[in-house]
Amino acid sequence: MAKPHGELSHILLRHRDIPDIGQLEIYQQSAGFTAFRKIVTSMQPTEVIDVVKASGLRGRGGAGFPTGMKWAFTDTKNWPHYVVANADESEPGTFKDREIMESNPFQFLEGVAIAAYAVQAQAAYVYLRGEFWQLAHALDQKIAEMEAAGLLGDKLFGTDYSLRIYTHLGAGAYICGEETAMLESLEGKLGQPRLRPPFPPSYGLYGKPTVVNNVETLANVPLILSRGAAWYRTLGTEKSPGTKIFSLSGCVNKPGNYELPLGTTFRELIFTHGGGLPEGRQVKAIMPAGASSSLIIATEQALDTPMDYESVPNVGAQLGSASVIVVDDSVSISWLLNKTLHFFKHESCGKCTPCREGTYWMVHLAERITEDVTIAGDPSAEDVALLKSVASQIKGKCLCALGEFSIEAVLSGIERFPEDF
Repeated sequence: MAKPHGELSHILLRHRDIPDIGQLEIYQQSAGFTAFRKIVTSMQPTEVIDVVKASGLRGRGGAGFPTGMKWAFTDTKNWPHYVVANADESEPGTFKDREIMESNPFQFLEGVAIAAYAVQAQAAYVYLRGEFWQLAHALDQKIAEMEAAGLLGDKLFGTDYSLRIYTHLGAGAYICGEETAMLESLEGKLGQPRLRPPFPPSYGLYGKPTVVNNVETLANVPLILSRGAAWYRTLGTEKSPGTKIFSLSGCVNKPGNYELPLGTTFRELIFTHGGGLPEGRQVKAIMPAGASSSLIIATEQALDTPMDYESVPNVGAQLGSASVIVVDDSVSISWLLNKTLHFFKHESCGKCTPCREGTYWMVHLAERITEDVTIAGDPSAEDVALLKSVASQIKGKCLCALGEFSIEAVLSGIERFPEDF
């Protein structure tokens, strides 16, 4: 069962409770940067990592990997270390990180600073998608304010620790949300994934140990350090502690970002917070992780499934970044697949053959199927079988997750909604 927020309405979207928290003075009045000052002046880096481990915080970018464990993997025999905040928010249906950076930027930047101290990095980068150029400019101003206030720079708080934070804009490539492609782009190279292993904690930016965390993940860290791991575990579920920002979109009356404890059900998100579906329509399918998601059949059991990292796989999908797209009974699944496949084909970096060629041929087949449905009302069974065959041959053969993501909706759609084909 999901546990309540307790005394706080929001942990991450605190600007909804505290007006003007995006101003440094207001953020500091709300105990901002007390955690960072405390750890730099009185805690060892390993102690910081232990607190984050104890909190059970898991990566909010989609993989759900334990954050403290990732930090602990950083190679301490190879220096310097780096921290990179993944702000390349490009997944269709995901818009949570942007709200954090626009409206509660200092909490995010404090999280970056704490992560940097924990792994003893003296340089941290915020990698933003190319379309976020205005946001990058605003963050640069916030970083300058932090430097002027003595919260960034040399010998912080009278200690020997120094830190600088920089922003870096991509060029609007979805693939750069993949951490190794992002590191390649940061180095000025073509944004394409690296072969792994080695992984970034041992070989990352400029070949040095690097921690890569999502914006939402890092925004959790200041409150965990100031309020304690035990407090954080009072939120969410035992194995998925804390709150999560669910980006709700699609066929709902009130789309938007909703910060709720992990373990909240799909039904509560869609009907209580999202206001249900327009025109009294029925939920047909749910994509819990944006365009990268398998399609969940919206049965009563599925609607009552808790949204956490352990429960969502029981209904045939992953929670991922929790970009919940609602599909109602007016939407054809064959049309939906056509839309998602155009996105993945366009965003494939072309480095590995299964993804490059597979997405190309899946788009051609999906277009043909959609055209047949529109004109004749019934697609060719051979085309549907061939689409499934192509998708199946991509599975498990790609250099990174993009190719795998491109087939999730295809295979689950054909299998679970055969009447739409």
